[in-house]
Formats: sequence, C-alpha cells, structure tokens
Amino acid sequence: MGSPASGSPPTDRQQLDRLKLTRLNQLLAEVLPANRFYTERFAGSSQVLSSLDDLTGLPFTTKADLVDGSGLDGMANRTWPADRYVRFHQTSGSHGRPLPVWDTAADWRWWMDCWRCIYDRADLRPGDGVFVAASFGPYIGFWSGFDAAIAAGGRAIPSGGLSTAARLELLRATRPAILLATPSYALRLAEVAAETGIDAARSSIRFVIVAGEPGGSIPTVRQRIASAWGADVLDHAGATEIGAWGVGDRTGPGLEVIEDWFHPEFLGFGTGAAAADGELAELVLTTLGRAGCPVIRYRTGDLVRPRHPTADELAAGASPWVQLEGGVLGRVDDMLVIRGVNIFPAAIDNIVRGFPEVVEYRLTASRQGSLDSLALAIEDHRNDPARVARELQVRLGLRVEVEVVPLGSLPRFEGKGRRVIDQRDAQRQ
Repeated sequence: MGSPASGSPPTDRQQLDRLKLTRLNQLLAEVLPANRFYTERFAGSSQVLSSLDDLTGLPFTTKADLVDGSGLDGMANRTWPADRYVRFHQTSGSHGRPLPVWDTAADWRWWMDCWRCIYDRADLRPGDGVFVAASFGPYIGFWSGFDAAIAAGGRAIPSGGLSTAARLELLRATRPAILLATPSYALRLAEVAAETGIDAARSSIRFVIVAGEPGGSIPTVRQRIASAWGADVLDHAGATEIGAWGVGDRTGPGLEVIEDWFHPEFLGFGTGAAAADGELAELVLTTLGRAGCPVIRYRTGDLVRPRHPTADELAAGASPWVQLEGGVLGRVDDMLVIRGVNIFPAAIDNIVRGFPEVVEYRLTASRQGSLDSLALAIEDHRNDPARVARELQVRLGLRVEVEVVPLGSLPRFEGKGRRVIDQRDAQRQ
C-alpha cells in the first residue's frame, strides 16, 4: 500500500468504520499470499472481510510469535523480498529479546502520515523548528518524528551525541517551537536548565511532545513538564513493530487511537473477553497501511481504559476515534502485586511527581521473609520523606518505606526511564 490518500478525516463512526474496513481488505489483498507468516496463520479463513467484526475469527499475533519466527533476515512477518526494504529498527528489548523490524519506502511514508496527525494536534506550522532530544540508534525512538517534521514542512533539529547542557545551548540557538523527548528527559532538560541559570519556561518552545513512557498522560508529570517549559504538552504512543498509533490532546491527559490507520480491540484484563467502555483492558491493534511488515490483531501488552465518544460529543465536533482515558496505564507484565494490592508504576509516578521538591526517585520491590515490600528512594529538596510515605499510604492503601538519598545520586534517563526494580524473583532463588 502506498502513502495515504489526501482528504478530510472521517467525522462519524459509520464513515470511519467503512474507511477502516476498506483499508483492511486492501491490506489483506496485498499481503496474502505474499506474506508467508500470515498466510499460514490465516489458512482456511476468508481473505475478504464483510465487517470489522470478522477480525475476531482470526488468531492474535504476539511479540513472541514475531521474535520466535525471526530468521537471519530479521523478520517473521516480512511480505516482500529483502531488496524492497530500506530502513531497519529494532525494539528496545525491555520486555524480552529485541525484535528486528524493516520498513519499505512505502511503509515509511505511512509512518510520516501517522505522525502528521500528531503534528496537526501540535499546530506545527511551516518553518517551525522541531528539536529532537534523543540519540539516534537502532531503536525507532524519534526517527519517524524527525523525518515526519520535514515532510510536514518543519525544520528538524537533531541533537544526538550531545550532552544535556550542549543540547540546551543548541535549543537556545535554533529557537525551535516543538520539543520531542521522553517525559523523563523533558524534565531532565528543565532540571539542568535551572541548574545553569536558564529559564526553560521562557524559551521558544510552545509544545512538548512526549513518548516512550506513560508520563504525558499522568496528570502530575504532565503538569510538571508544562510548568517547566511554559508550554502545552502532547502525549504520543507508538511502537517499532506497530507504528505511531496514539495521539493526545493539549487540554488534558489521555490518548486517542489514530483509527484512520489502526483498528483497536480491547480484551478485559484477567478475562480475555471483549471489554466494555471504562473497563481495564489490554489493547490489541491491527495496522491498516503497513504492508511490508503488517501486524494483525497484535496484543500490545498495554493496559488502557477505552471510551467511545458519545453522540452529543460527535455532534459537537469531537473526533470519532476511541479515547483511552489516562493514556497507557501500564503493561500487563509491569503490574506489581504487593500483599494483595495491584500497583502500576504509573500510579507511583503520579503520586511522587505531585511533590514538586522531589527531583527523582527509584522504587524497589523486595521480599522480607514471607512478605513482599516496597521501598522508595527519593531526591528531595525538603528532606522530608514522611510526607511522601503518608501520601502513598493514603492513595495506595499500602505502607511504603521512603528514604531520602543525596541529590544527583539516582540515575537520569534520556530514553525510557527504568525507575522500578523488582528483586523478588532473584530473592526466591
């Protein structure tokens, strides 16, 4: 499939579903039987779907399926001969073995159009500078956002290989309008700016687009970024093997699935049945425009609470895309169960970031005798761990040991932050 056709986006659910069904059938017609992975998985199934509901008759795809099936050429779900592929990336391996992924030129143009939805939300104007605070490597990171900024008429500014201080100097010199970073690194940039006498809130940045962590939809993290930069904050979600699938809104936390190019399904957490609006669910996505390495009914492992816009909201001009209240709430394999209490790292982040004097933190789960426990290390300008412990007790219903550590002693992160350490499995051995 080539680059998306131009035109106005769908404005109602029926129109959107018709567009998605057309694109899905076009994808299947192009992919089958050329893609051996899906031809074998869908053997005996109809290759033309009469409705989106017909998807439920097809098997799920998991990351393990793709990783286990990857050969020396790097992809299990490759559709075309190797000479059709022009870009290589791989997943970070933070949840298992890294997955290699290749894109064709047409697939990369599709990435650009998915990102156009994100830049439209950020009001990218011709000539606007887009500052990418990331070091480019084999991970998708902000590679697609960088190229998409150029495709959308912006000026893409790389900063790989620079220290945080050098990035701040480059940012001041180039005066970009948009900053791309992980939530952790957006806060780190502002922290170093303050240490060196730079007021980030008076910079040229008017929009901070964050991705890679749930922080853009965590209210306290979002507010800290907005306050530090004097800018609007836009959450974004994507994945190497899926694409740039989610976009937030400047008015508040949460994401929408970019349904023009992704079809979502929702599996009830712990049940596997179709989830209703408002229920905690695992997000399942099908790409509708990436023929070179499609994923169909892909279990992302991301936990969300879906909500479809009401008729009144649609009548008032709301997008028909499904909303994910609070964005990505966590991952199926990230949830901590401590003495019968289910805890997602995002909940800890929301609580701790509510204390503006707390600069950084690290949470450790361990086992003491027969009981699991949590310990929180914080860098705190007030040197008052008791107030943080009380808030955790009230909000989580769980006692957490809180310790103040020296300023600057905890790790800082440019990519995905890893602030939660679970030692329990090692302690059981």
